[in-house]
Order: sequence, then C-alpha cells, then structure tokens
Amino acid sequence: MAEPPTPDPTNQPDVTQPEKRVRLNFDPEEYTLRKRLPRSFPRRDIDVYISRKTNFVQQLEKCKKLLQGEHEEVVIHGLGAAVNRAINLALQVKAVYGDTVELATMTSTEELIDDLEPQVDNCEPMSQGRNTSAVHIRIYKTGSHNVTT
Repeated sequence: MAEPPTPDPTNQPDVTQPEKRVRLNFDPEEYTLRKRLPRSFPRRDIDVYISRKTNFVQQLEKCKKLLQGEHEEVVIHGLGAAVNRAINLALQVKAVYGDTVELATMTSTEELIDDLEPQVDNCEPMSQGRNTSAVHIRIYKTGSHNVTT
C-alpha cells in the first residue's frame, strides 16, 4: 500500500489569526488614563450629537426646530453610554410628530483609543484600543404630511 502524500506547508492557504486586543492593566499611581475623542463624524447642521451630559430638553427642542425649519431630516448620533439617550430622544421626536416623520436606525461599532500617560519617570507612555457601540438615527419627514408643532 502506498502511503498518503505528506502535505506541503508551502502549498497551504495563508490563514492568519485576527489580532487580539489586549486590555492593559495599569497601576493608577503610575499611569493616568486619558480617553481620546472618537473619530469625527459629519458636522452638518442636521447632525445632533448626544452624550451623557447632554441636556435632553434642549436637544429635543433643537430637533424640533430643525424639522420645523427648512430641513427635511435630522440625524441623531449616540456613542457608548449615550446610545440609550439617543434612542430615547428619537422616540420623543417621533411621539411629538407622529406619522409626519419616520425613523431609520443604523448601529455600528466604533474603535476608540485610550492613552496611558505615565505619572512616574521610569514608565513609558502607552495606548490601548477598545470598541464601543454607536447608533445613528435618521429622522425624516414623510412626503404626505407637513411638520408643525
């Protein structure tokens, strides 16, 4: 009986492992964590960015003002812990205008970078990446109705 041929390692497909993200453990006495701002999103008049510190009532008024004006749509953006607030804001706008507006929601994962700044002389600066969830909600006027409130 003939032996099966041995596989040629040079003939195998190149299977590379995805890069694993390592979470750095650091001593708070040695390093200070600085969270960088996320990459920039569009800066149009119709974009409303929500954070945990955002005044909810003012953002609701801003959305209403934009929809009552010349704009046909508003886009609400929320990142990380602000995703729930962004969804809540979009639902409040929908509740105010009812069938005169529609919602289109898109979710994504955004890559963020944190810097570890040394507090002592014998440490090197480091950075680490992490992922967080994001939501982008487009609120647009329907063609058959006029938005007033």
